Amino acid sequence: MLDPNPRLADAAYDAVLFDREEAVPDLIECYQKSPRDARTRFFTVQLLGFSSAQAAVPTLIAALRDEDEAVRAEACRSLEDLSAEVAIPDIERLLADHEASVREAATDAIQALRATG
Repeated sequence: MLDPNPRLADAAYDAVLFDREEAVPDLIECYQKSPRDARTRFFTVQLLGFSSAQAAVPTLIAALRDEDEAVRAEACRSLEDLSAEVAIPDIERLLADHEASVREAATDAIQALRATG
C-alpha cells in the first residue's frame, strides 16, 4: 500500500480486503510507518475497521489522535465497526474536535456503540 505506483498500492489495498484478520499486524505496522502520508493512514485505519479483529482496537484508539481530521473521523467509524465499546471515553474527547466532520463521526460512533452495549 506504500508503493508510489497508485495501481500497485490499490492492488495491495484490494488484496488486504480478502485477508482481513490475517493482515492486522501488517496494517498496524503500515499505520505506524506512515507518519507523513495521511492517505495511507486513512486507508489503513479503514481496513483495520473491516478486519473484525479486536487486536486492531489499540491502534485505532491511537488514530483518534492523528493529525489528519479524515483519519480521526475514520478511526471513529472503524471503532464503531469493531463494536469497541472500550473506546467510548477516547471517542468522547473528539466531541470537542475543531473539525465538524470529526465531531459528527464521534457522535455517530458513540450513539451506535452505546446502542449495542
